[in-house]
Amino acid sequence: MSVTLAHGRITAVKALRTPSDRPRSQQIAADAVPRLTREALSAQSAHIDAVSGATYTSEGYARSLQSALDQAGV
Repeated sequence: MSVTLAHGRITAVKALRTPSDRPRSQQIAADAVPRLTREALSAQSAHIDAVSGATYTSEGYARSLQSALDQAGV
């Protein structure tokens, strides 16, 4: 996960890796990751709602985002 911050605010979030082992996982991630990114930008934190039908992707995204924020000292 890559997070861009400006003046203490999250301005961009980029998932560096998404599930790629199965076509269905790819499809779920393709739908969920943009939604999770919008949610993170709105919430300005990793405390985001899971996307229905993408529980594992949502949980992994939130954990990765929190790790990136922790590394950035936010």
